[in-house]
Amino acid sequence: MSICVGFNAQAQGLGQQGTSVEQITPDGWPHQEAQGDLNKDGITDLVVVATPDYPENTLTRDDGYVYNFNQPILAIYFGKGQGQLQLWKQYDNVIPADENEFCHHEIGLEITPHGTLRIAIGVFCSAGSYGTSTDAYTYRYQNDDFCLIGMDHEEMMRNTGECTTVSENYLTWKRQVVKSNAFDETMPSTEKWTKLRKRPLEKLGAREL
Repeated sequence: MSICVGFNAQAQGLGQQGTSVEQITPDGWPHQEAQGDLNKDGITDLVVVATPDYPENTLTRDDGYVYNFNQPILAIYFGKGQGQLQLWKQYDNVIPADENEFCHHEIGLEITPHGTLRIAIGVFCSAGSYGTSTDAYTYRYQNDDFCLIGMDHEEMMRNTGECTTVSENYLTWKRQVVKSNAFDETMPSTEKWTKLRKRPLEKLGAREL
């Protein structure tokens, strides 16, 4: 029995190659993708976030709605010409999973015109918290890997309207913090700049985002 289960799990993984996200992603897996040139070779690349539908990590509500607590998979495919895509690397523990039925992660993917990969992760809780937040990470392909060159954090309190935006640039090593209020436009915003300590650039996959 354990051999059959292992085989099925492997068979339902993301494809190693293909010509579209539909060929790469198993049927029934919620997914989203972004396209662009990540490695500056003039060929379109593909980034996919797909969430498995393994039933042991799902919860069905009385009305039939299904909560999916499987951890999403992040995968990067480099274009090889003639529409072919080849898996470069898959990350199983980068995108956080939903942990309960009250808090949900909203994932955004973008490949910018400059060829950087931007991964945004928002958290919205329908109960237990007034706060909403989004963290956006910007990676650049260099030295045969993806390195974190910037991070933006936005949060807002839904009860007071207080907003905080933090932007960190790991190329200039500067940090900007802006505070404002979404409910009171007469309240002046504040801005503060500080310097960051230089350190080696973090690689994609070094931790869960």
